Amino acid sequence: DLYRKVFVFRKDPSDAYVVLRARLEQPLHNFTVCLRSYTDLSRPHSLFSYATKAQDNEILLFKPKPEEYRFYVGGKFVTFRVPEGRRDWEHVCASWESATGIAEFWLNGKPWPRKGLQRGYTVGATAAILLGQEQDSFGGGFDLYNSFSGELTDVYLWDTGLSPDKMRAAFLSLRLPPALLSWKSLSYEVKGDVVVKPRLRE
Repeated sequence: DLYRKVFVFRKDPSDAYVVLRARLEQPLHNFTVCLRSYTDLSRPHSLFSYATKAQDNEILLFKPKPEEYRFYVGGKFVTFRVPEGRRDWEHVCASWESATGIAEFWLNGKPWPRKGLQRGYTVGATAAILLGQEQDSFGGGFDLYNSFSGELTDVYLWDTGLSPDKMRAAFLSLRLPPALLSWKSLSYEVKGDVVVKPRLRE
């Protein structure tokens, strides 16, 4: 249980990452991924990378610059322009549904205008899921200048689109539905220079 704890990625740039293990029984037609990050990076960096053997950017949350997030599904992406952070924690949730191809993006508990992405696509189930690096091949192929440096916490992956109430609950760290990946019962393996520490403040 990583409640009130964080992963600290100490170096910049870094070859470190964290492998997450999810119990995925079948491909995903809908999903929501949420996490909280704290960094002073202005260069591009990867937050959440889910790769299959067929597609390295099966699901990717990527921040190319301080005022932009990219959300990838099946190798295609949509861009969400955001106010440049005040060097504070940023909570993001991204959800996608195959039937409509609707991609939702929430920043600090607020929804951004929805966009269209990969309607009818199916996300593969046999995946390498990493924090802190962007995969260019299954479980590897890292570019150190896309690595994350800073603190990550509250990582979740659901096989459904969350309702607006639950999106806000994720931001507020309230009770959440059972997840494929849950911060409160995370199965993970640290690779390289990443340290688990208590959160400095709420």
